[in-house]
Amino acid sequence: MGGNLFKNIFTSILETFSLAVWIEIVTDSPHCTYYFGPFISEAEAESAKVGYIEDLEAEGSKGLAITIKRCKPENLTVYDDSLDFKFDRFLVFSGQS
Repeated sequence: MGGNLFKNIFTSILETFSLAVWIEIVTDSPHCTYYFGPFISEAEAESAKVGYIEDLEAEGSKGLAITIKRCKPENLTVYDDSLDFKFDRFLVFSGQS
């Protein structure tokens, strides 16, 4: 248990100084950016990313782009509805002469 406590404290310190490692997953459909972490190292994040990818794909997310980087995300999920194409907003004209 002492090891987990030390790891949690160390991870908190890294996060405070924006040195923690996060997994950033951007999906095309829906257009979202997800952050998973924090992790102490890139190797730790690499081994964890498979589970997050499987979860998002199981929920129907498409077009995943995965980046592992040091950052301090303000929000863990960012949804950008401005890039969602809504067919019902446009009139379709076909076969008119």
